[in-house]
Amino acid sequence: MKRIKNHIDELFKDIPHNHETEMVKQEIIENLEEKVFYLMEQGKEQEDAIHKAIVEFGDMEDLKKELGVKEPAKKSMAKLNLEFSIWGSGLIIAVFIFMNLYYTPHTIWAIYPIFAILWWPLSMYFVWSRKKWSE
Repeated sequence: MKRIKNHIDELFKDIPHNHETEMVKQEIIENLEEKVFYLMEQGKEQEDAIHKAIVEFGDMEDLKKELGVKEPAKKSMAKLNLEFSIWGSGLIIAVFIFMNLYYTPHTIWAIYPIFAILWWPLSMYFVWSRKKWSE
């Protein structure tokens, strides 16, 4: 039954340890062990019974809500995307300027792809600002 205890410990790793959670954890372990013994009486092998009891137990979402555990807020990637787009477009623009000046210095053609590339950080700026104001 160590497998059941290890599984429940793994499920409870994100839940703060206190007396209430320890009591709930022990109750769940006892219930799963009783389920395993019942399934073994019905003719299942021990490993099959343990696996079936764990699968039927399901996930911890309802139990987390009952214990008052709040999910951590998801970190917004909008600012990182904005910074990446600024650096990436800056490097691409630098390559176009170098290519324009090195290969065809008398024809200024790099301005056209530069305008197209500038849409990337501009769009990321609007995504970032929308997320910033919605929080």
